[in-house]
This record gives sequence, structure tokens and C-alpha cells, in this order.
Amino acid sequence: MIFSKSTEYAIRATMFLCLNSSGSECFKINTIASAIDSPPFFTSKILQSLVRQNIISSTKGPKGGFYIDKKSKSIILYDLIIAVEGPDFFDKCLLGLNKCSEKNPCPLHKYFKKHKEELKLLFKKKTISDIMNESIKNEIHLRL
Repeated sequence: MIFSKSTEYAIRATMFLCLNSSGSECFKINTIASAIDSPPFFTSKILQSLVRQNIISSTKGPKGGFYIDKKSKSIILYDLIIAVEGPDFFDKCLLGLNKCSEKNPCPLHKYFKKHKEELKLLFKKKTISDIMNESIKNEIHLRL
């Protein structure tokens, strides 16, 4: 399963905010986009969507921007992925076929089913703070 660019940028932007938000500081789109090496307009659309879904927060005005509060730092990675990809993301066919199911499987269905469930469980256990802390521990930078 490969994430869309939207999901990759959403995860990286949320990690950036988690790492840098002290509670009172907001970050402009250009700062976030530069930090995660993503196009500003695309990043803006993604972050506005995450605000609408209460994953991150924003304020308007000259000192406005995006931020993440303490509660949101514990957001489960699964919820972030679903917020971007949609509720059926983990049910989709690996090959993108519309009619892939147990009764009508694609050629990879039986091989990938187990791994898809394992990934789903992993993403339901990990929070944004967890992956941010692991990134810091392993010296992984947001510009991958």
C-alpha cells in the first residue's frame, strides 16, 4: 500500500507542527511547505482539509497560521490517513480494481490481505507523537 502525495505531506506537515508547536506559535504555509519540501499551494489545500476535520488548528490574520494543540498530538495515525484518503482506504484493491473482493479477488488479493490488516493495526496503535519521537530518536528528517 502506497500513500498518496497528499497523505505523505499531511503526515509530514502534522509531524512538523507536532515538533514545533509550543501552544502559542502559528506557522505560515510557506514555512511548513519549505520544512517538508512540498509545494505551498498543495500543502495549503491539505492543511485546510485537516483543519476542517479537526486534526490540526488554524487562526486567521497577520499573526495567524497553522498549529497543533496538545490533544491533537495524540491523534492516531490511522485517523490522519483516513482523513486524507477517505474511509474506504484500507478496503481498496492494491491494483486499483473496482470489483476486487473475497468473492472476486484480484491476482494479489490473497497475498496482500494479511499485510493490509497488519498495517491497519499498526496505524491504529501509532500516534503522531509516536512517529515524531521515533523520527527524532533515529535522526530522520522531514525532508525525505
